[in-house]
This record gives sequence, C-alpha cells and structure tokens, in this order.
Amino acid sequence: MAISQKEHHSIVSEADYLEGELHSTIKHEYIDGVIYAMSGAKVNHNQLSGTIFRKLGNHLEGNPCRPFTSDMKVKIDSKYFYPDVMVDCSDLKGGDSYTESPIIIIEVLSKSTRRTDQTIKRTAYLQLPTLLEYVLIEQDIVDIEVVRKSENWQSKHYFLGDKISFDSVGLTLTVEEIYDRVDNEDMTEWLEKKDLDASKGA
Repeated sequence: MAISQKEHHSIVSEADYLEGELHSTIKHEYIDGVIYAMSGAKVNHNQLSGTIFRKLGNHLEGNPCRPFTSDMKVKIDSKYFYPDVMVDCSDLKGGDSYTESPIIIIEVLSKSTRRTDQTIKRTAYLQLPTLLEYVLIEQDIVDIEVVRKSENWQSKHYFLGDKISFDSVGLTLTVEEIYDRVDNEDMTEWLEKKDLDASKGA
C-alpha cells in the first residue's frame, strides 16, 4: 500500500505511535518519529498479495513459520512498516502487533509506492538479520524482482514463462501462477497467445 503525506509534522514517540495504531481506522507507517498515513490498494494489488498469501499459507500449513498480511507490522530500529506479505518463524504471541524477525518480505509495487519500496524500505529491510529474501512485484506490468541474502542481495528479475524459487520457505511458483486473475496488458497478451496456441494445437 502507498505511503501518503505526513500526518504529523512533530516528532511522535514509538510508544504513542503503537498506542495510536491500536485505535486508528487508518494504518500508518512510522519512520524515525514521523507518522505517514497509508492509502488503500486497488484490485490488482489485492489480487497479487492475496494470491501470494494463500500460496504461502497452504505451503506452510503445519509449519512453525507463518505468513502474515499487511495488518502485521515489521520493526527495524525506529521504523515500522506494514509489508504486503511476510513470513515469520519466531514464537509470536496472539497480542503481538509487530515482528522483528521475518525471513521473507513481499511488497506489491504501484506508481505511488515504487520509490519507497525500492529505496527506503529496501535499505531498512536488508538490515534485518533474519531476512533471507525481499520480493518486489509490479502490478501494472509483469515483473518480479527477488533479492536473496545467499546471493549477496543481487537483483534477479522474473517474467512470464519463468519459475521462481522462494528458497527461504522452500516454495516454487510460476510467474503465471502469481499473476493469476491480474488485469494488465502483459497478462492479457500472454493469455491471448496461450489461447491462440491451444487453438492451433487442437
């Protein structure tokens, strides 16, 4: 989801921020004392994050590692973010509102969030000792970027026809599976080509 304008110009303490989030109807992210309101997400964004969350949930059933949606915060130093999807293997309790130990974080990009997700959040997330993979999924085109700790955080991009191995959780998915029911030009062309190829082979 997008970070919008600053909601408070004065510095807010972490304790006041966390208390405020318990009662707020709007989610806010917190960066070094400054609170930012988050805007809502569109259909493609929800479809992508929902698909990833469902695939991870099914794969991790019965596993101590658990996927979380954008209602769970991640804390890095004096920053709190709401990743679209993440997996955590620590012993989180029912009343916890944030984690500091995700192993994979997934963000769905939009025009309004791309810069933040690729710069501020990437820099912060990669400081997490537990993090093994950071995934950025475009919603307006088909392009998935994965950076892995095991590969010194070097960027790899995946497109339609590719498979992606999320090594942190032992799950392999095709790019087409991840973009299932997403409405953008790349997917429209891909599905039209598949239908054409199928009709030729019939």
